Amino acid sequence: MNYRTLERIAGHTGLLIDFGGGLKTDHDLHIAFDSGASQVTGGSVAVSHPQVMEGWLRKYGPQAIILGADARNGKISTCGWLDDSEQQVVPFIEHYAALGVTQVISTDIDKDGMLQGPSLELYKSILARLPRLRLIASGGVSGLPDVYALDAIGVPAVIVGKAIYENKISLKALEAFNVSRDNSNNSNNIDILVMLAKRIIPCLDVKDGATVKGVNFVNLRNAGDPVELGKKYSDEGADELVYLDITASLEGRDTFVDLVRRVAARVAIPFTVGGGIATVAHVERLLGAGADKISVNSAALEHPQLIGDIAAAFGSQVCVVAIDARQDTDGEWICYARGGHEPTRRHLLEWAHEAQERGAGEILFTSMDHDGMKQGFACKALRQLHEALSIPVIASGGGGTMQHFAEALGEGCADAALAASVFHFGEIAIGDLKRYLSQHHIDVRL
Repeated sequence: MNYRTLERIAGHTGLLIDFGGGLKTDHDLHIAFDSGASQVTGGSVAVSHPQVMEGWLRKYGPQAIILGADARNGKISTCGWLDDSEQQVVPFIEHYAALGVTQVISTDIDKDGMLQGPSLELYKSILARLPRLRLIASGGVSGLPDVYALDAIGVPAVIVGKAIYENKISLKALEAFNVSRDNSNNSNNIDILVMLAKRIIPCLDVKDGATVKGVNFVNLRNAGDPVELGKKYSDEGADELVYLDITASLEGRDTFVDLVRRVAARVAIPFTVGGGIATVAHVERLLGAGADKISVNSAALEHPQLIGDIAAAFGSQVCVVAIDARQDTDGEWICYARGGHEPTRRHLLEWAHEAQERGAGEILFTSMDHDGMKQGFACKALRQLHEALSIPVIASGGGGTMQHFAEALGEGCADAALAASVFHFGEIAIGDLKRYLSQHHIDVRL
């Protein structure tokens, strides 16, 4: 659960935020509310541990607790839509309505991401039994006509995500709808909610001024000019970029500030710079040259207090902790330093958790076993990180097909997916990848 992301959004926007996904305990809710959530949504827990959901309703009240009711073929689905229960959607909602639930987010899974219209019949059936329910429709909205259709059947609120990312509907159009809605005596006053997107991040490993890529951190080959490649990816729709000086830590060289300046002058999207960063003064130089975030790896392993120093000076959102790890013969993920050349005594999950507690804003996890192999990301480890942490996790190492990216962002629950060679050598186009992900119900910006 990405509590620090929630905290930053709440602190910078003042928006009313509903927070959901992976909430399992009363402690989770306490942190969510303390981090700025106005409401939380419980879905899977309401099926697997109904006594927990009932306890939340008693403790926090129905104004703070939203029931998640995601349905496939009329039955409730759980665990990120991986498991289908035997519970019928309408009786499931009725049960919790009798316990005090007044708000429900309901997604027809087969409609979600398809941009073919919402499940009007599902929502009609729910409202026919529970007309006073604040039902929040999710999935399938392709434009304003769908919003009007939901409004017409009395749906109180709708979530819009993919239609915005694919430019099917603009925020200005939604704002105009709200204005016309407020001035109309015939409207049911439907509220419009917006969801956040997953990110695609090309990574440019830089050595001696050129972009390079290898297999398992060795056997490097030239992939082109890092500035021009960055501009190309920005134009193609990448969400962010990462520039890593892959030899800086090994050879003690300084990360090149001149490259940062040139990238900042040419690239319109946020970018992170890493490699050999060891002091707060160094971070200040890089940020001053135009970088949006910095990545620390070996220096943080050697001097963990560096993470807190960076967060205190510039904010957690600036500090990305990169972790290169490899599984040993016992299946343990061991962290490596110096560009993957030196094993440490740190284990992946405990080091990631410590980095988070010290102030890291994101974790960039690279599986050295998967890096350059193009056989898929380390999804099991990614999911473990997602469940253990409250900050975003970036998946790196192993992306070879579009399906691999979908698995990392879906099954692996990563907040972003990073890759290099498949982009550098034209094997996957960023635009094609994002359209593929969108077709597979993963919200991305197009």
